Amino acid sequence: MEIHETIPSVIQHLRALKSLDKTIGLVPTMGALHSGHLELIRQSKKKTDLTIVSIFVNPIQFNNSEDLQKYPRTLNADLAILREEGVDIVFVPSEKEIYPEPVMMKFDFGSMEQVLEGRFRPGHFNGVAIVVSKLFHILKPDISFFGQKDLQQVTVIQKMVSDLSFDIKVEVVPTIRESDGLALSSRNQRLSNDGREIAPILYKALTKCKDELLSGGDWLNIKNKAIEEILSPHNIMPEYLELVETTNFTPVQNPLPGKPFAICIAAHIEQVRLIDNIIIRASHI
Repeated sequence: MEIHETIPSVIQHLRALKSLDKTIGLVPTMGALHSGHLELIRQSKKKTDLTIVSIFVNPIQFNNSEDLQKYPRTLNADLAILREEGVDIVFVPSEKEIYPEPVMMKFDFGSMEQVLEGRFRPGHFNGVAIVVSKLFHILKPDISFFGQKDLQQVTVIQKMVSDLSFDIKVEVVPTIRESDGLALSSRNQRLSNDGREIAPILYKALTKCKDELLSGGDWLNIKNKAIEEILSPHNIMPEYLELVETTNFTPVQNPLPGKPFAICIAAHIEQVRLIDNIIIRASHI
């Protein structure tokens, strides 16, 4: 497994591999790896000749300095996991390597900046788009793999790839969950035992909402009932619990046949912000 810390080093290494007509898969991460990341890696290994994993805690996508400071950093353990998984290349740049100077340009994703993650994490999508576009330019993958848990973020990346004509396929891999339904996330490491027991309630709320919606229920009533009967008894008041059309994440009242929708939630448990979603496909309606 090759480990590169600088941009010139990894570019030189990849140039030689590209000349051999090798296809490259990229799994961008911020480290603190879990089984969800491993599924992305395994999909990359199935579909490309070489797999690159990047590990970089991107400061400009955090709108909360305390959240950035507390984000788990487990580089040695991560490298051991990646070696065991048979990853070919790991790119571990420093902040100075990625941002030698302050970034002046900004991405604007229109209406998606005003809803869900865009509303509650101002500047987040800009920070994500900048670092992902940098990784795409540096590493030039053929396919990049992302998890469905960050559904709105992935949609933003897909929009960026389309608008800027990146010759890269973005592949979205379904969310990996614990046996009790909790979506795997690096942030779960920050939960106490008590918090970890409560956290699956988010997925329970999502599944209950989906079942009642597909049974013909009214969304506003379903949403309020889920908050009152499932979340509130555990002192959870979500930042949002919304039914959205996944093309632009505009909140809607009723899903329409032929269009993809999702129910999305964000909430704090023990001051740890967790997100999750369930996709409702046209065939379900």
